[in-house]
Amino acid sequence: MTGAGPVPSSVDPARVHALVVGIEAYEAGDPWRLPGPARDAVRFWRLLRNAGVPESNLRLHLSPLPPYDPDVPYGRADQSTLRRVLVRELSPAQGDMLWVWWGGHGVLDRSGRLRLFCADAGVDDKVGIDLDSALARYAGDAVPGLRDQMWIVDACETFEEDLAFHEALPADALPMGRPNHVHRQTVLRAAGRGRAAANDPVRATGLFSDVLLGLLADRAAVLPAPPDPEDLFPAVRARMAALREEARTLQHPEIRLQGPDRTEALPPAGPPAAPRPLMALQRAVEALLAYPLMQDPVERQTVVSALDPSVTAVLRRHSKARTDVVNILGGLARRNPEVLWDLFDAVVSVDDDPALKAKLSAALAALVPPTRHRRDPR
Repeated sequence: MTGAGPVPSSVDPARVHALVVGIEAYEAGDPWRLPGPARDAVRFWRLLRNAGVPESNLRLHLSPLPPYDPDVPYGRADQSTLRRVLVRELSPAQGDMLWVWWGGHGVLDRSGRLRLFCADAGVDDKVGIDLDSALARYAGDAVPGLRDQMWIVDACETFEEDLAFHEALPADALPMGRPNHVHRQTVLRAAGRGRAAANDPVRATGLFSDVLLGLLADRAAVLPAPPDPEDLFPAVRARMAALREEARTLQHPEIRLQGPDRTEALPPAGPPAAPRPLMALQRAVEALLAYPLMQDPVERQTVVSALDPSVTAVLRRHSKARTDVVNILGGLARRNPEVLWDLFDAVVSVDDDPALKAKLSAALAALVPPTRHRRDPR
C-alpha cells in the first residue's frame, strides 16, 4: 500500500474462501493448448495459503498440460464440477471474503458476455462459465456471506463472431437470486474488450497473471485481504504498458468496482478499442510474429518469395520484423486477400507447429475469410 508501507491484514484468514482455476488442456485438443494457467493458479494458491487461509477453504481446480505435475491436491476443471462449486459449494459458504482466480481461454459472446471455457470444452460443444452471470449471482441474496469479493480473470476477450465457430456457444448462465446491494465486488480482467490476453509459452505463464502475481507478492503483508484497487490497478497498468512498448501484447486490463456505495469502471489509461478491421490485422500480426522464422529477415524473405511475384513486388518492406510483417499482411489484404492463404501455406511448410498453425489460421480467417478452402482448427 502507499504511505508508511504495508499494514497487517485486517481479515481473518479462516473466513476467507477462494476458487482458483487454471486450465491448460482442453478436450478440443492441441489447437487449444495453453501452457501457463495451471502454474499461475498454483502460484496464486500458495500466496493465499501462505497468508494463512486454510486449505479446506481453497478450492483449486486445474487441467494441466504434461509434463507439469502440481505438487498440491486439486480438483477437476470441467464445467459440471466448476458449476457445482459456484452454485452449491461456495454460495452458502460462511465467510467474509471471496477470491476468484481464473486463467484459461475465453471469448466475448454475441451478447457481449465473457464466456470462460472449461476443460471439457470441445470442438462441437464449447462449454464454459458465463462470468457475467456468476458475478450477478454473487452480488445477490443467493450468496448470503462473502460480502467482499475480488475476481481476477486472465482470459481473451476476442469477439465470438471473429473466431468463426462452426457451432453457436451453448447457454451457460448460472441461476441468480435477487440483488441485495450488500456485496462489494472488484473485478480485474486481463485483456479488455475485443482483445487477446497474451501468454508466454516459454516461461509458461500469462503476461497479465505474471504481472499481477508479482504485485500481490509485493503486497503479501496485507493478504488475504484484497489490496487497495486504487493502489494495485495503476501498478498493473504501468507494467502492462511496458509490455506493450516491448510489442509483447496489445491488451489493456480493465477493473470494475461495484458495491453499495460505488459502481464504476476505472479507466484503462489506454486508447479505445481499435476498429474491428484494425484489430483483425493486429491479431494476424501477432500470430505471424509468434513463428520464430519471421524474426529472421532471410527466412522471412524465403516465405515471401513463395508468393505471387506480381503481388509481392509492390509490397513495402522493412528491416524490422514487426514493421515488415505489418506491411506484408496489410499489403496482401488490400491488393489480393486470397494470397494471404498462400502465405499461410508457405509459413506452415517451414514450421508446422500445431498451436501456432491454429492461431495463424484463425487470425487470417478473421482478417479475410478463406474462399478456396477453410483452415479452421475448431
